[in-house]
Amino acid sequence: MYRYTSKLIIYSDLGEDSILLRLADICRRFDGGEYSQTEIISDILREIHRLLDLATRYGFDKNLWHNYLAFLLATTETPFTLVSEKVGANDGSVNLFAMNDLRIFKELFDYDFSPLEKALGINCFTVIEHFQAVAKKEQIYNKSVSEKVQELSENLERAQTDEELYAAVTEFYQKYGVGKLGLNKAFRINDDEGELLVPITNTGDFKLEDLVGYDRQKQELVANTEAFLAGRAANNVLLYGDAGTGKSTSIKAILNRYYGQGLRMIEIYKHQFRSLSRVISEVKNRNYRFIIYMDDLSFEDTELEYKYLKAIIEGGLEPKPENVLIYATSNRRHLVRESFKDRADASDDDIHRNDTVQEKLSLANRFGVQIGFFRPSPQEYLQIIDELAARYPQINLPADELHRQANAWEIGHGGFSGRTAQQFITFLAGQAPKEH
Repeated sequence: MYRYTSKLIIYSDLGEDSILLRLADICRRFDGGEYSQTEIISDILREIHRLLDLATRYGFDKNLWHNYLAFLLATTETPFTLVSEKVGANDGSVNLFAMNDLRIFKELFDYDFSPLEKALGINCFTVIEHFQAVAKKEQIYNKSVSEKVQELSENLERAQTDEELYAAVTEFYQKYGVGKLGLNKAFRINDDEGELLVPITNTGDFKLEDLVGYDRQKQELVANTEAFLAGRAANNVLLYGDAGTGKSTSIKAILNRYYGQGLRMIEIYKHQFRSLSRVISEVKNRNYRFIIYMDDLSFEDTELEYKYLKAIIEGGLEPKPENVLIYATSNRRHLVRESFKDRADASDDDIHRNDTVQEKLSLANRFGVQIGFFRPSPQEYLQIIDELAARYPQINLPADELHRQANAWEIGHGGFSGRTAQQFITFLAGQAPKEH
């Protein structure tokens, strides 16, 4: 194996700690006879353990060795892979090096571990080539990553020529992207040392259709997002209004609807705004469209982070990249708390009081699209109840009784809102007998 890995060119920078390079070194020691059987078995099992950990985190099964090699190809960012992400197959001398490396990966796919197993009396490589993952793994890993990597693995297994290998890999890059930004939907900011952006593996399966009502608001959000994805002019968006009306759900649903068209989302909180410039630098040249998502955004009058956000949105020397927008939700339309003192005529030492007010309003004004989400009327609340209840066959209360209980529920649970309605319906569904 080490004879193959030593000839890699484009994919040579895998890291000395990678499973592949560590196994290659183990094979080198085995072939040279320079090993203690106990030690080399221990080293092999350590790498198998790491491979099983990777398989658990990403939901791989069947041939874990093939999945792992496909995972390396899918996540290794190099000039070649990043160009392929944008244009797919392309001309150039670099393709000769790429085909050399892909040919090596094909040899690694077909690597025969049986002499190693026979000499050491182990069977771990045979086991991982016919692996069955545990049930209910969906909660552990990002399902979309698993499916894509295993699709690439299967395409590489079927490839018979260098040209087929090259086509399989470059088509994968163009279709799905490369690295964590290509394979994952959403990210959060890492406050600790290490990588700045960390994938969020479970983003939920929210759909815009799940949000009952608010058709005008949803259409306005969709129109702006589709313009953004098409490369047309689009605005930053502020969703404001009453709590529990679907602002956050709408943005999460937008991600699910348009992820396949290259949309990615980065969640950030106001204490992390100091990292915004680094985030934008990391994503500005990638072949995706990024929404920086700020949930429940608001500032007290003593908090000054909003001034930094203003500079990022508009006003810095380096303009915001065309592949980045900011979507925020807030219960406040003006985002920054405003007091009567700001508008007072005589009780304030600030000579230019109007400037103070305008300073606080200017942040919200930098969101070109502002969409209001407000509490439903009592009648609209019951319409939401009816539509949600229809999605649960186990709820079979008469309409009058359903409405009576729904009205009683809202009194003690936050008033009329879509969130209150969903919580009530969830409660009813949980009380219904489980079907066998």
